[in-house]
Parts: sequence; structure tokens; C-alpha cells
Amino acid sequence: MTRDLGPLSAVVDLAGELIRRPSRAGLDDHEPVLAVLEDWLTVHGLPCRRLHDGARRPVALLVEIAGGRPGPWWALDACVDTAPYGDETAWSFPPAAGDVVDGRLRGRGAADSKLAAALFCHLAAELHGRAAALRGGLAVLLDADEHTGGFGGARAYLADPDAVRPAGVMIGYPGLDEVVVGGRGLWRARIAVHGTSGHSGSRRPVLGAVSRAARLVGLLDAAPLPGASGEFPLPPKLTVTYCHGGEGFSVVPDRCEIGVDVRTTPGFDARAAEHLVRATVTGLDTAMPSPRPAEVTAVASWPPYRLAEDEQPAAALLGAAAGQGLRVRAKTAGPSNIGNLLAGAGIPATAGFGLPYEGLHGVDELVHLAELPVVHAVYRRALLDLLTE
Repeated sequence: MTRDLGPLSAVVDLAGELIRRPSRAGLDDHEPVLAVLEDWLTVHGLPCRRLHDGARRPVALLVEIAGGRPGPWWALDACVDTAPYGDETAWSFPPAAGDVVDGRLRGRGAADSKLAAALFCHLAAELHGRAAALRGGLAVLLDADEHTGGFGGARAYLADPDAVRPAGVMIGYPGLDEVVVGGRGLWRARIAVHGTSGHSGSRRPVLGAVSRAARLVGLLDAAPLPGASGEFPLPPKLTVTYCHGGEGFSVVPDRCEIGVDVRTTPGFDARAAEHLVRATVTGLDTAMPSPRPAEVTAVASWPPYRLAEDEQPAAALLGAAAGQGLRVRAKTAGPSNIGNLLAGAGIPATAGFGLPYEGLHGVDELVHLAELPVVHAVYRRALLDLLTE
């Protein structure tokens, strides 16, 4: 047991058990970490079931607690898969340590987000014992397919015909000073750029695909974007994220592919992003003709979102933090998160508010446990306000 945290030592114990079951996205079998959670939930009498993706792989556990009175449902969401370890020799302790040293819980997933998963399980157990007095209901989604970028757990939750659709979601990312209430969206595309193939030593000049792609990258980097406008505090952003083409030195390639990531805003949405990219590609084909025009294939799109600070569940979480004497900033994030996916389904979400951390996705990941009582108190108060108002 962890000292000085009283009953919350059990939260740390469960989080440590989860950390000691490696669950790196794309690398580890997630069965051990799911089994730990299922065993704990069963022992504490909480109803849970697995959610599966289209290939019938388990991608999440879902806990559902129905209240005794009618009302909206609310959800807590924490991922139980993790980022890879990276260079394990750079760590000063084992990545799967799951131990407590000097008041810090150590290991991959301590910050993102196995401690939050353990905390949410304990909150669910408490509320399950008083369910008859609650309005609506509480769902806890323990997502085992978040760090892949596919968000399989959240997608399976939204697609499950038996799951009650929540009125809002609180996502348990770490950090004590901010609650993310919005984020830029995204529009992503692959662009196949064509050119004339040939031998690099030939007397006849040829305009290869790599040269045309390089010109396109320059045009995209220089493409004009609007600034921030209205109540959304961030501007859109366009980034060329990869360029693949050619083999060896002697062959001029006839195809090169680039990837484009556009972070969108309410004033510059996915349609505007696609129009800009396609217009830029048309400009390239006009200025530097080739046997085939470039081809743009959209591959992903999420909308931007932003909750007002008086909109639920942001109001409940921020209000509960203020009630604990904390100054917590409502933040609109540059990177996208599960909140964007939920926003696309019309479900408001917050992301963040958790323990102070170090080494997120890097070496020596850990969280500082001294603030666990106040984080627990904030989530408990927010849930009670949502489920009893």
C-alpha cells in the first residue's frame, strides 16, 4: 500500500498493477491489462463488458451505472494502452516499474493514463453504491486502442447500439493547471505527384516526380492561411509531414507521394482546407505540366470544437476545481484529441485535469501523487453535480 494517501492508496495500487502490464500500442497484447481491470471491476460488483472493433479485437472495457432517476448520462474516459518505451537504456528506472518512489508513481502509462483509469474505476465503485439517488447514469470507458491514433475504443463505444449515448465526456489526461475545452480539427490528405521517368545520366532533360513534389511542398508551405478569428483562439496550420519517392541514384522517378496535415478552425474548416490544397495542386500542374496531373486523396477529417466555460461538462469540472481553491485555465488545444471525434458525433468533451507529470511519451514517465486527493475531490464533486442536479 502507498502511505499518506489513506483510502486513495488503493487507487495507486491498481494503477501500479496496470503499469506492470505493458500495453504499448501496436506492440503488446492488451489482454493482461484488460484482465486486471475486469478482475478488479468484478470484485467490486461493477457491471462491465468488452467492446470490439470490426475485426472482433477487444478495444475497450465499458462500465455502465444506471441511476435510479431519469436524466442524462455522463462518461469518464481514460486510455489503458500507452506510447512505446523508446530507448529503454535512457530510462533511469524500468519502464514497467509501477512503483512509488519519493511520492511519485513511475512507469509508462502513469501519466497517460493508467492512473486516471484507476481513479475512474474507484469513483465508479463509489457511485455504484449510491446509484438509486442519481439521475441518468455514468459510463466509464477504459480505452485500449487510443495510442494507435485509431481511437478504436471510443469508436466502438459510439457505435455500440446497447450503450447509452452520453450527454458529455470527461477525458482523464494529466495536468493540474488546465482543462482542455476545445481543439483544432484536422484534414489530412495524400498527394500523388507524377513526373517523367528516365535515367539520371541521360542527355535528355526530364522533370521527375521528386522535383515536382519539392515544388509543391514549397507552394504549400507558402500558401496563405487566415489568422485566429472570433472566439476560437488559434489559427489554422498546414504542415507537409512526409515525402516518399524514388529508388537509388540513377533512376528519375515518375511518382512521389507527400502527406499534408491541416489543422482546421471554425473559420477555416475541412472544406476550406481541401479547397486550398486542391487549388495549390492545380497551380503546380499548370506551372509544371506532367504526363499525369497530381492526385489528392483525403484520408481523415475531424471538426474543430470549443465548449463555452458555462457548458457542461466543462462547467462542472471547472467549478469543482475552483471549489477546491485551484486556478485552472480553460484551454483550446493545438493538437487534436478524442474530443474532436466526440464533437463530430455531437458530444461535448473535456480533456485533461489530472496529476502533475513528467516524461509523457518520453523517458522516465511519472506522476506526482501529492495532488491525488484534490484531483479525486474535483472529479467526485463534478460527477455529483452532473448526476444530481
